[in-house]
Order: sequence, then structure tokens, then C-alpha cells
Amino acid sequence: MARINLLPWRAEHRKQRQKEFIAITLAALLSTGAILCFVHYFIGSMIDYQSQRNQYLESEIALLDQKIKEIEELETKKKRLIAKMEVIQRLQASRPEIVHLFDELARTIPEGVYLTDLTQLDSNLTMNGMAQSNARVSAYMRNLESSPWMREPLLNIIETKQEAKESKKAQGNRFTLQVKQGGDKADNQERKPS
Repeated sequence: MARINLLPWRAEHRKQRQKEFIAITLAALLSTGAILCFVHYFIGSMIDYQSQRNQYLESEIALLDQKIKEIEELETKKKRLIAKMEVIQRLQASRPEIVHLFDELARTIPEGVYLTDLTQLDSNLTMNGMAQSNARVSAYMRNLESSPWMREPLLNIIETKQEAKESKKAQGNRFTLQVKQGGDKADNQERKPS
């Protein structure tokens, strides 16, 4: 039987397999490195793209915030102008009221009654005056009640005073009345055509 020495062939085969293993390992490492570089570049480009989008969105948000601020300023100006217009309209509407008030005061006041003080707070009037008798104060209240420009007269105080006038005594009643200006009767009268 012939003896064949296979050791050199095995060693050569082992060296070749080691070379193949090293080549495959290097190829795997290189391909892994290339894939990692590609993934790193791809993720970096995605991050850059998202950063650009974020910057664009932030700049647009800043512009929108500025526009919102301008709109809010315009809204406050609008509200102020509307409030001013309402005040002007109320003043325009109430212009004839003072004329009607003084006209009604002159028409409703009976003989023997005179006013010493008139105070107005919104639509409430407070009248202080003197009357010759309680009956004249009652007549004055009835006249105010029937007036289209005044309503709800309320007598707060009535005091009887006696004063000496040229050696004869005159009697007077001091009174305080509250009455509301305007009312449904006045509104209806204004709406009716003359």
C-alpha cells in the first residue's frame, strides 16, 4: 500500500480556508461599514431635512404670531370704536331728553310749588322743593305720574316749616321727591308720527 502524505495538502487547504475566511470577514466588515456609513448619511440627511422643516415652521409660526398680535390689536381697537360709537349713539338719542325733561318740569309743576334743587343720576332724578301745602305736593306727584317723560314718583321727605315773613307767618312744606326719567310712555310718544 502506498503511503501518501496529506499533511502539506491539509496545511495548504487550511491556509486557503483561512485566507477565504479573512477575505469573507473583511468583505463582511467592509459591507457592514459601508451600510453603516450609508445609514449614518441617510439619517443625517433626514435630520437636516427635518431641521430645515422645523426652521421653516418656526419662521411661519413667528409670522402667524405677529399676525395674530396685529389681529388682537385690531380687535381691541374695534371694541373701543364700537364702545365709542355706542356712547355717541346714546348721547345722540338722549339729546332731546334734557329738553323734554325741563319742558315737563315746567308743565307738571302746579301753583304754589317751586323746586330748590334738582339732581340727576343716570335716569333717576331727585327734586327738592317747597310747597304751600301737602295737597300741592300730591298734585305735583299726580302730574309727574301722568307725564310721558317721567315715571314712578316717590316722596321721600316732607317737612312742615313755619317762617316769619314781614310780621305774618307763612307756612311751607319742604319735600324731597325721586322720579325716574323716560319710560314706555315717552318711547311710544316718540315713535308716533306727529
